[in-house]
Amino acid sequence: MKTSLLPQSTTPCASHLDDDRLAWLALVLAPGLGPKRILDGVKQLDAPSHIFHISLTELESLRFPAEAAQYIFDGKARQAAEEEWAHVVEQGGTICTYGCAEYPERLKEIYDPPPVLWVRGAIGLLTRPSIAIVGTRHPSPYGAGVAEMLARDLAARRLLIMSGMARGIDTCAHKGALTARMPTVAVWGTGIDVVYPKENKNLSEEILASGGAIVSEMPLGTFPAPQNFPRRNRILSGLSIAVLVVEASENSGTRITARCAAEQNRDLYAVPGNVTNKNSWTPNTLIKQGAKLVATWEDVWEDLPSQVRIALEAEARAESGLESKPEAPASLLPEQVLRPQESIVLEILRADDSLQIDEILENLESQLTSAEVFTALFELEIAGRIRQLPGKNYVRAL
Repeated sequence: MKTSLLPQSTTPCASHLDDDRLAWLALVLAPGLGPKRILDGVKQLDAPSHIFHISLTELESLRFPAEAAQYIFDGKARQAAEEEWAHVVEQGGTICTYGCAEYPERLKEIYDPPPVLWVRGAIGLLTRPSIAIVGTRHPSPYGAGVAEMLARDLAARRLLIMSGMARGIDTCAHKGALTARMPTVAVWGTGIDVVYPKENKNLSEEILASGGAIVSEMPLGTFPAPQNFPRRNRILSGLSIAVLVVEASENSGTRITARCAAEQNRDLYAVPGNVTNKNSWTPNTLIKQGAKLVATWEDVWEDLPSQVRIALEAEARAESGLESKPEAPASLLPEQVLRPQESIVLEILRADDSLQIDEILENLESQLTSAEVFTALFELEIAGRIRQLPGKNYVRAL
């Protein structure tokens, strides 16, 4: 880990707002100041809170733009910070600054770490070993299934799953972790009070209810502007020890996350895809460039730093009271024996491509009646062997 040269209070993110945390927040809210300029400026002070007590000339000597220096000198930055903090408390969140003890050391390693993180939920998760699972907003049934499967299996082994809660692969990754009954962290490109996309409101509530967290470097009320998400991606990779790409086209924003991971010296993994599918371009290209090919959770697990793997295995043993390596979570129900009709229907379904109900009926018309097909599909879906997609399309579950 790199040692920071910045003055830090290393105090917990308590419910009260101390002057140093207030100063970090004030700097972030001042106009024209980005993360790097803030960090470089604070480096020249004995303590962050000194910005409230120095002259306008001294503020400008920190290479702050005139507008920002005047905003701070006039006391407007402090007032904005106090108001923001009050609103964060109302939302049930907290402010974690670069000087807080809870601020993740991994994030300090990147070129421009965010001086302030807005957090809802379990802030302690940010220091856990984690993997970011990212990909297209428009996955194939195969990509969606693989993302959920890998997230579920890795989360079951106590590796924290992080993603951006966008449509598609991100959503599948969070759902996979929740299926394993483990917490997950969503890094947003909006304020922690602005759910995006709106259809993931229930998912955000599930993440918090399961002991997870929502994180952003954006103030409350920040709406989903396009430029926010590339900035968000550097945090997603910076918090993680590795990034796993599952389906993304040539021009996908996922490439930004992959590039950030490479620049931040994070391990990079990718799930190979069908070469005729445009969403296979990014993962297949990353594999050609040196990313590790991933087909199962073991491909990631075996490549983790040994100290991380040993710690997670010990944690799982301690929680389960067993002396063996953690196994995948067992089903609450015994494996169901399929009836002949169900076996016939399952045989024609694939995990990487869906079949519409009319196609299924047509393919099986010489073997089964329509009633038998409908009954078999219902039983297979209840048993978790298949999934129904919009439009009465069916795929085999992974």
